[in-house]
Amino acid sequence: MTTTADATTSAGAVAWDTAERVAEWVGNRAPVTAPYRPDLLERDFEELTAQAEELVAESTGLRSASGPARARVTDRAGWVHANIASFQRLIGPHLDKLDPGIVARSNPLTARLAGPLATAGRAATGTQMGLILGWLSTRVLGQYDLLLTEEAVEDQDLVYFVGPNVVALERQHDFEPREFRLWLALHEVTHRCQFTAIPWMRDYFVSLVEEGIGSLEPDPSRFPEMLKRMTEEIRAGRNPLRDNGALGLVATPEQLEGLHRIQALMSLLEGHGDVTMDRAGAAAIPSAARFSEVLRQRRKQTRGLARLLQQLIGIEAKLRQYEEGERFIAAVEDSGGTELLDRAWRGPEWLPSLVEIRNPSEWISRVGTAPALSS
Repeated sequence: MTTTADATTSAGAVAWDTAERVAEWVGNRAPVTAPYRPDLLERDFEELTAQAEELVAESTGLRSASGPARARVTDRAGWVHANIASFQRLIGPHLDKLDPGIVARSNPLTARLAGPLATAGRAATGTQMGLILGWLSTRVLGQYDLLLTEEAVEDQDLVYFVGPNVVALERQHDFEPREFRLWLALHEVTHRCQFTAIPWMRDYFVSLVEEGIGSLEPDPSRFPEMLKRMTEEIRAGRNPLRDNGALGLVATPEQLEGLHRIQALMSLLEGHGDVTMDRAGAAAIPSAARFSEVLRQRRKQTRGLARLLQQLIGIEAKLRQYEEGERFIAAVEDSGGTELLDRAWRGPEWLPSLVEIRNPSEWISRVGTAPALSS
């Protein structure tokens, strides 16, 4: 297993140890308003996650090829540590191309300052990442994410629940705990099924992330173009951070195309997760509609600096993925039922593009007349 010490001290573009310390500090500043017993909460989620898996399989026909889902309850610091360790393994080598020390050594005027510049740059980047992860750690409820898999077998393929955040929301809104926890488990187990029951999905998703991050290159000359693009968007009455956050402002057209492929896939998966969560739990969770409305309002209530942070790092784009994905699935199923939607799981070429997510009739026209697969 990768430990904090050996995972964060190597050179590179990010001071991972700084990121973890800052994130834990930010997470701890938000008080845990509802004490709980982690062992009892984990026992609850183990049972409810197994129940959720059966409900998802009955509703979607997707059954994981990796065995039963396993639940793990963690605190905010544990969620931060798992994300940082996984970020470092998956995107760390690509981010290292942006190491300020490497950039400085390439310039004769700054070569003598390469060491100090590298140290300062890594610390600054680590601090920025820590601030973002720390804030997210106070809001996330559950997560099944390929970026959370770790090297040790016992820490792979887990459905995570952030205990203090779950219990606090239950107390704040007087949710019935068993219903709410089953409802959360349905969403995360649906994501697990998407990646473990659809044979090509995991490798395809990882390839999209690696291709998108791997194409980034340090290019200060793009800064004027970024300002121009931002100005044009503002003059047109659009938020320049709306679709892709700050990364979209500095990306090349080719990189934007990659970002849009990721965004389209995530819209489909998030929308499918939300639809399945409500549909599979309809009989078992009488309060599902209320849970959904409370979380929808919670997503919209962020204001001020937190709202700006969401825009900068693309979280607002992620929140729209839920809405756009749900609208896409509703339109497809209205046209051809779940049988038509299931064509999206045939292979990468069957996935909707971002344009098709926002205009479902175009995807329906493209795949609706394709011959059915032989059994």
